Amino acid sequence: MFEKSVEELTELGAQITTAEIAQQPELWRDTLNIYRENKEAIEAFLAEARAMGEGRLSVVFTGAGTSDYVGDTCAPYLRHAGNTDLYDFKPIATTDIVSAPRDFLRAEDPTLVVSFARSGNSPESLAAVAVAKELVHNVKFLNITCAPEGKLAVESADDPNALTLLIPRANDKGFAMTGSYSCMTLLSTLIFDTASDEQKAEWVETIAKMGEEVISREPEIADYLAGDFNRVTYLGSGSFGGLAQESQLKILELAHGLVATSYDTSMGYRHGPKSFVDDKTLVFVFVNNDAYTRQYDIDILNEIGGDEIAQHTIAVQQEGATVYEGESFTFKGYEALPEGYLALPFVMFAQAISLLNSVRVGNTPDTPSPTGTVNRVVKGVTIHPLHRLIASPCKGRPSAHNGGRALFVLRELGISITTVNCFRSEE
Repeated sequence: MFEKSVEELTELGAQITTAEIAQQPELWRDTLNIYRENKEAIEAFLAEARAMGEGRLSVVFTGAGTSDYVGDTCAPYLRHAGNTDLYDFKPIATTDIVSAPRDFLRAEDPTLVVSFARSGNSPESLAAVAVAKELVHNVKFLNITCAPEGKLAVESADDPNALTLLIPRANDKGFAMTGSYSCMTLLSTLIFDTASDEQKAEWVETIAKMGEEVISREPEIADYLAGDFNRVTYLGSGSFGGLAQESQLKILELAHGLVATSYDTSMGYRHGPKSFVDDKTLVFVFVNNDAYTRQYDIDILNEIGGDEIAQHTIAVQQEGATVYEGESFTFKGYEALPEGYLALPFVMFAQAISLLNSVRVGNTPDTPSPTGTVNRVVKGVTIHPLHRLIASPCKGRPSAHNGGRALFVLRELGISITTVNCFRSEE
């Protein structure tokens, strides 16, 4: 795919997605520069956020779908590579915050909401901000988005409690998020990782070279898809658990559900989900470079490979002291990378698998949903206003204490809301 002409790719309905996967190494270098250019503003904003209260600042990574998996990939790494004396990293989907806010946010906790959004126009992205403003007493917002014209960026421009960082070249035009996922993951990792800037720059250059290698090794990747299969599973540990979920979603999206998918952690898969595997299943395991964690990734590879229940059992790994000796896509000749950075060339591998598989099943990667029932930006979502309710109804318009503020914020953001009965505020 990466060697085909624009005309050939256009005929396959794959020109946009192919180009957006291939350009990621260049975008990662750009993202490092965005971090450098904004570092002073970022540090000042984080200092203000920490000053909202005593103790650790609750840092909520949030988004929907692939944007949610950005946080799921970042947070496990940052829980040991970030400053955990200052920050408590929590990945929580916008869909959870909006639908059940009191299950996930504490009003008393000083909170920094880090919103990930490709377009910034999804109803949940905007509503999560409104809900957090309504529910949390001390809250600030760090927006990492790819669309300067998106509602999240535009509506936050004059908010003194918000800082917006833009990665405009990563605003994928294709259906599936590719560069937007990897660049938002990288930028948030760069912000909170306590490694030196010199070390970060070295890691970014290494992953960029590894990403370029993925493109050059396309024939090897294509060989994994040569058989008759109809199921794919991805496994990983730590940050790679979130990466596994994102990787299976790419298969599901680009093949429009024609290939069944599953995902789990390397250890968790034994507890029932392994029933998914049969002789028409491809199993991919992302192997962690942490020596302790790596043992568990290799254990599940040896187990599934030894059982001979899958069509292929493949390790996606970096060369190290111990490796999976069976089928593998192995990066050789690079310094060992921490998981927060290694996730990026690993996801490029998974994106290439999804792209090739989409064409294999006769789908069009750029527009994979022929009926239009699944869209690039989610549609048809009703956002219900947040209330602090008790059972006694009241008359008149909602007060600021029983949802008036949330209604106002949602309307200001241009989100359609349903009309609900007014209730007396809880005192």
